[in-house]
Amino acid sequence: MASECVEVASPVEHTRVPAYARFVGQLATNVAGLFLFALGVVLTVRSGLGLGPWDVLHQGISRHTPLTFGQASQVVGVTVIGIGLLLRVRPGLGAVLNMLLIGFFVDRILAVHAIPAATPYGPAARLVMDASGVLLVGLGSGLYIRASLGAGPRDGLMLGLHRVMGVRVALARAALELTVVVVGFLLGGTVGVGTLVFALGVGPAVECGFRVFGVPSREGRLHHQPPRPVTERTR
Repeated sequence: MASECVEVASPVEHTRVPAYARFVGQLATNVAGLFLFALGVVLTVRSGLGLGPWDVLHQGISRHTPLTFGQASQVVGVTVIGIGLLLRVRPGLGAVLNMLLIGFFVDRILAVHAIPAATPYGPAARLVMDASGVLLVGLGSGLYIRASLGAGPRDGLMLGLHRVMGVRVALARAALELTVVVVGFLLGGTVGVGTLVFALGVGPAVECGFRVFGVPSREGRLHHQPPRPVTERTR
């Protein structure tokens, strides 16, 4: 009798995860990513070498108002979301969490004095702390984007400017970063070597975060593909 080929499914059954459980997982992932991001920001602050463009603005605002660094970040986030709405960019849950939690976490970490200032330890220690902060910002970005709850408010504003004004995304982002760093510097925010380190390093750091946490690449593929169901051919 001729042999018969039969496809036999793997005994491992993939149970369907309830929607609420998936959402809780996404929320936890997002919050963890925002905490890492905030921790990175605090490291750049404590290095004393200079901040990223938006944090220069936050620090400058905090020096002229009763707002803390984190509260200034939240106020700027609300303003950015408002401008985005005028440009027909609807904020998602991720944008709201980004606006609220990064500033909250930054203030809490600074308040407990868990990270000492690096200035007394010399230039090398300051540079290591600053670079570590940029790396954590990148890893945090990868993790909260992995949660798929939406982009941050500043990314939404960048895309809104790109769509409404017809300029390239890179040009819209560069114009935003240049504007906020100049305004922040005029308000007394710290600009220095660390600002340059952030500008040059945050892109590679975010790419690293994408690889580590399996965020889809530009080609739409995951860096870490999930395993496929196994089938075997038997007689």
